[in-house]
Amino acid sequence: DTRHVLTGSADNSCRLWDCETGKQLALVKTSSAVRTCGFDFGGNIIMFSTDKQMGYQCFVSFFDLRDSSQIEKNEPYMKIPCSDSKITSAVWGPLGEFIIAGHESGELNQFSAKSGEQLSNIKEHTKQINDIQTSRDMTMFITASKDNTAKLFDCTTLEHLKTFRTERPVNSAALSPIFDHVVLGGGQEAMDVTTTSTRIGKFEARFFHLAFEEEFGRVKGHFGPINSVAFHPDGKSYSSGGEDGYVRIHYFDPQYFEFEFEA
Repeated sequence: DTRHVLTGSADNSCRLWDCETGKQLALVKTSSAVRTCGFDFGGNIIMFSTDKQMGYQCFVSFFDLRDSSQIEKNEPYMKIPCSDSKITSAVWGPLGEFIIAGHESGELNQFSAKSGEQLSNIKEHTKQINDIQTSRDMTMFITASKDNTAKLFDCTTLEHLKTFRTERPVNSAALSPIFDHVVLGGGQEAMDVTTTSTRIGKFEARFFHLAFEEEFGRVKGHFGPINSVAFHPDGKSYSSGGEDGYVRIHYFDPQYFEFEFEA
């Protein structure tokens, strides 16, 4: 219900905030940087993953916000170690039964939120997974990877459904809540940006058709790699955040809706 927001940071903490007042409601300190975090379906359980750094292993921690002692004592009800490859992105699956985690190696895992066991594991990407976002009904999710592709999967079975190909690393990908459309954002590595012109950099947001895997549009604007993209819940606009320090909010033209409904 958008009352609270959860943030994870490289300052070795995960924090819960009140959206209306900005007041901090809870603080969980960690041993290394928090890479990804999220609420479950009911908003009662949070999960976050920490980086493998400074001699510490990568862990996924689960806290039940209804039990205040877990936060006070900094003791999650479950902690899953990930020794092979660190988690770079993770989201909750439908109904909060499991989480879907993307790894530095390109692997995808499902971990049970009750037992912590690994339910399934696949490797469709050849490089790091940068972002995972679910569809509105949480039946599907899309991944963005350094291997220049974004891929669509079934949330429950992890079956690979579609692939969207580009010439540059994909940092973020989102699914439209109302149309069969996908938006991708990316560009080269941030450290390579100063050595190329913006024209070569491919910093446009790119739109693909979900079923046909064909690109049908590009939106320019950012003069650095796009790090994050998201559709508005009503599907009438999308926003993108870039390495250039800007968040750009784009509203779709009326023709966009007419064309889709005619098609």
